[in-house]
Amino acid sequence: MTEHTKTAPAENPSAIDPDAKVPAYSWYALSVLVLVYMLNFIDRQILSILANDIKADLGVDDAYLGFLYGTAFAIFYALFGIPLGKLADSWKRVRLMTIGLTFWSAMTAVSGFAQNTATLTAARIGVGVGEATASPSAYSLISDWFPARLRATALAIYSSGIYIGGGISLAIGGLVVDQWNESFPDGGTFGLAGWQAAFIAVGLPGLLLAIWVATLKEPVRGAIDGLPTKEDPHPFRGFVAELYTVIPPFTFLGAAKRGMRALVINIAVFIAAFVVAYGLTNLLESGEGVIFTAITDQWTLLAIGYYSVFCWASALRQRDPPTFRLTWGSPAFLCTILGYGTVAFMAYSASYWGAPYAERVFDLTKSELGFWLGGGGAAGGFLGVILGGRLADALYTRHLSGRVWVILFGLLSPVPFAIVQYTTESVPLFMILNVVVSALAASALGAAAATSQALVLPRMRGLATATFFLATTLVGLALGPYMAGYVSATNGGDLSAGVLSTLWIVPLGLVLLIAAIKLVPPAMVNLLDRARDAGEPVD
Repeated sequence: MTEHTKTAPAENPSAIDPDAKVPAYSWYALSVLVLVYMLNFIDRQILSILANDIKADLGVDDAYLGFLYGTAFAIFYALFGIPLGKLADSWKRVRLMTIGLTFWSAMTAVSGFAQNTATLTAARIGVGVGEATASPSAYSLISDWFPARLRATALAIYSSGIYIGGGISLAIGGLVVDQWNESFPDGGTFGLAGWQAAFIAVGLPGLLLAIWVATLKEPVRGAIDGLPTKEDPHPFRGFVAELYTVIPPFTFLGAAKRGMRALVINIAVFIAAFVVAYGLTNLLESGEGVIFTAITDQWTLLAIGYYSVFCWASALRQRDPPTFRLTWGSPAFLCTILGYGTVAFMAYSASYWGAPYAERVFDLTKSELGFWLGGGGAAGGFLGVILGGRLADALYTRHLSGRVWVILFGLLSPVPFAIVQYTTESVPLFMILNVVVSALAASALGAAAATSQALVLPRMRGLATATFFLATTLVGLALGPYMAGYVSATNGGDLSAGVLSTLWIVPLGLVLLIAAIKLVPPAMVNLLDRARDAGEPVD
């Protein structure tokens, strides 16, 4: 008997039947979601090709640019992902995604009218809030469209939108900036710089795509796993409750409802978070005004983010013990998502700073960067995430920890190539290694996403996705790009040193993923038992 015959009870046995067919509509709907995710990352990643122009026009430094791409976006993306993940578990997921797509596309266009850092930061925060609707809805929909045996593949195909969109963003951004600045050296009728026109150019198409997304059919939640879930008669009640658990000062009221002890602990954590933020701000103060401001914002926002996550997890433990038990209370789940968070820590840094680095070091035009760097990154990322997803599914049929091995591969394999990439003086070698590093890092995503989904029940998938993205954003996106930018800014603009400084996180990821390899199989096998023990009414 192979280990896989003891597959998690929450998964329908037909999910591993090689003869089970997937309806054509599932593949059609998945293709639409890929377009949504492509636009998601076009709107997010275009900041990379525009970074040097924004730096020159607004008088900022690499620390602020890392903060703008990372922390300013990530904190609000992560925090709003919690209540929106809950809404994805209780409301119409297609409808939620349609609204979110409309909002973040509009905020991307608004970024094009920014004349200062405050307006640009606020607009990017809005993009983060809107994009927080996408993946909780998409992951949940995909898990109801595809059986367990194909979920890593389906989620990898969906995730390919990251790399296609990221690559296209560089090509579009470079082309628009170069053409606009050449045609309208004085800004044209509206006085817009090329980087502003690029934001508008990629923001407006999302409003049209939202109309298409609205036509998708909502699947029956959990039916494919033999666990059909009835619609929540009060879908927004949980959303509002979750919203109150993550937004200060309402968090104090939520803690007070749980008792005096909970309130005291909550206040203590709040104070500790800001004491640490204050200490880091002063420790890292460089004496240069712009950098100091960015650092202040960086650690203050992170303090709010981590405190809010603590508040949410504490409230979830009381309100929904089964969900807490299978996510925050599961070492297997935590090691998996935090292990992937270390992959994201390096990958986000390299993908964001690649274009500014190449533009400065190799003196390439934005159009050249968009074609070679964007095209190569898109091709490498696409191949990596698809092949990684297929490999993860193949290994999963042999061993329940098979997918985690793919995450570990995605952590370790890019490191030597990244070191050469950011130290070489050869343009062709830099571009080739960009493809290699993108492919290797991307291989982990589908495996990590599918593992996180397999460790919870169908009704919990939206919140599980939101929790998964807490790790990728609060560990990866909020810290990685900023750290690289800060190291660069404090070392005379040395982006090579900045990007390579993120490799320190590899040993931590190694420990987490080795632990996940041991913990995931029993967690899957005992999934329903642990849910029942926590009070879940599972047959």
